[in-house]
Amino acid sequence: MGTGKRGLLATAVAVVCAITVLGAPGAAFASPDPTPATTSATTSTPTAGAQTPALPSTATADKDLEAVRARLETLYHDAAVATDAYNAAEEAAQKQSAEIVELAKKIVAGQEKLAELKDRAGAAARAQYRTGGLPDEAQLMLSDDPSEFLDGAGRVRQGQRATKGLITQLTRTQQDLEQYSKDASAQWAELETGRKTKAAAQKKIEKQISEAEKLESRLEKKEKARLEELERQSAQKAQTAWLDTGILHEIDSAASEQGRKAVQFATAQIGKPYVWGAEGPDSFDCSGLTSEAWKSAGRAMPRTSQEQWKQLPHVPVEDMRPGDLIIYFSDASHVAMYVGDGSIIHAPRPGRTVTLAGAGSMPILGVVRPDA
Repeated sequence: MGTGKRGLLATAVAVVCAITVLGAPGAAFASPDPTPATTSATTSTPTAGAQTPALPSTATADKDLEAVRARLETLYHDAAVATDAYNAAEEAAQKQSAEIVELAKKIVAGQEKLAELKDRAGAAARAQYRTGGLPDEAQLMLSDDPSEFLDGAGRVRQGQRATKGLITQLTRTQQDLEQYSKDASAQWAELETGRKTKAAAQKKIEKQISEAEKLESRLEKKEKARLEELERQSAQKAQTAWLDTGILHEIDSAASEQGRKAVQFATAQIGKPYVWGAEGPDSFDCSGLTSEAWKSAGRAMPRTSQEQWKQLPHVPVEDMRPGDLIIYFSDASHVAMYVGDGSIIHAPRPGRTVTLAGAGSMPILGVVRPDA
């Protein structure tokens, strides 16, 4: 919701690691080399009671990495929630700025109209002064010509209506200007509140992502590879469970024309990096991808996943079709585009790229249809 298109700021944030094994000085997930058994100078028989150090099992290492994966999932989820708040504040700021501009135009036009009305009122006052300050009714009563009196009476009524109309316009214009001024002040106040919300969200995003990046940086290369494999296995397990419900036997709707265009756009973005707040063309966050995809198909929609869930028509999962949006997690903090055959295209999180994934690989909140 602009600023979101830049790269992540390199903000230094102190990390309090929740994983004990990572917090220990010098700790690492890589299995240490075995300690050679101590041998006697006179015999090869181990000393009685001596224990040969055992290597950490693969199961133990995976358990530790699972703890890391869970922590990273929490950090990136919190960053996604903050990103939605940031995007919402950005979208509101753009709307408020546009409204302020329109109010400014109305104020300028109102001031010009008020000046014109005041000139007309001044001209009427000067004309009255030139006639001796007598009202038109008095001047007509002093006339000796009845026909002139009757003609003048009509002009008086016209003049009275014109004067009354002039006063009404002056009053209404002044009231409009006062209201425009109040509205502009209110918009400025909301803009300032939104700026603070946006700044707070940005700070939280950077903190969560920085902590996650530092956590990942403490892993060795083979541990990172194993962590990615565990992420894939977790997603595959969830996808398999979803498919085992037989849901694909019920999902057979064809995409609409707009839906096909949206899917085509999303597909073309595969491989581009996730950047929070980004709406393309070189990077995206999750809702930036879906909103831009549907914009390319000629359909405007809310910018954030939470607003997409709130404002767009809901459809049953079994009735979804390619182009529909799947909203994930109970707080609607993630969104992806369904592309058919049980698959989605989405921008997962920082450090990942726009990719194809299983529609059931995350907890589904529901489905919305932009072109319902």
